[in-house]
Amino acid sequence: MQNVTQSVTIVNMDQLTTPVRAPELATWALAHGRGSLTSDEVARLLGVDTSQVRQRLNAPARRGEWVQPTRGLWVPVPPEYRTWGAPPGIEIIDAMMRHRGIGYYVGWLSAAAIYGAAHQAPQVFQVAVDRHMRDRVVGRTRFVFAQRGITSIPTIAHPTRDGSARVSSVAATMLDVADDLMRAAGIDNAATVIIELSEHELFDVNDLARLAPSFPAAAGRRVGWFLSQFTDRDDLGPLRQVVRDAVTSVSHLEPHTPATGPVDSNWRILINRDVEPDA
Repeated sequence: MQNVTQSVTIVNMDQLTTPVRAPELATWALAHGRGSLTSDEVARLLGVDTSQVRQRLNAPARRGEWVQPTRGLWVPVPPEYRTWGAPPGIEIIDAMMRHRGIGYYVGWLSAAAIYGAAHQAPQVFQVAVDRHMRDRVVGRTRFVFAQRGITSIPTIAHPTRDGSARVSSVAATMLDVADDLMRAAGIDNAATVIIELSEHELFDVNDLARLAPSFPAAAGRRVGWFLSQFTDRDDLGPLRQVVRDAVTSVSHLEPHTPATGPVDSNWRILINRDVEPDA
């Protein structure tokens, strides 16, 4: 991932003629567009050994000026977020993942919220990662990580204070939500989110059709069924063609409900539960 601030960071730090004082470092970092600093960078700015960084930043951290979301990474907290204990998750995630060398994208309900399609505020910040990452709480944000293959998932670059964060595309978010109903807070909420995402300016049913083969057939079938039942879209043919015959078996609308009910032959899905999207 491109580090959009790296060249600026090197110039600013090399131009320092005297060390920055620890009580002033957060202000310096924010003024220079730095959303995070490694322990080595902090040591260089303070003119101390890396082993002294934690001691030097202890008092500023207790004042809420710094937060450490992962070992070796320090995030300056803007004044407006100091009562929170940290900036919002979307402002932290990219620096944290780059520091750990982990591929990621913001997904599920957290991505939906960024697109304005979360009917209820997500209780956690949901992130897909390409290797194990322990869940954690940073300030008011509870990060929940799910390990999965991410290379085939399209993302957008969502602007942040000092760069951008990777967020799953509208189509990928819809399919993720339909695939994992537990992370989507249940089938009714999943239907609501998918309906709202279909109204976003970036939604294109052809994107859904192209991406659906990368997901279980049930995900694409659920998305198609939700949109056919609860919207007036008449352009679902490309998606239906891809997912209807993807596998010969019928998919269940609700995977944890007994397999009884009618089959919608257009989408090859068993309607084993009533779905009631939020108004």
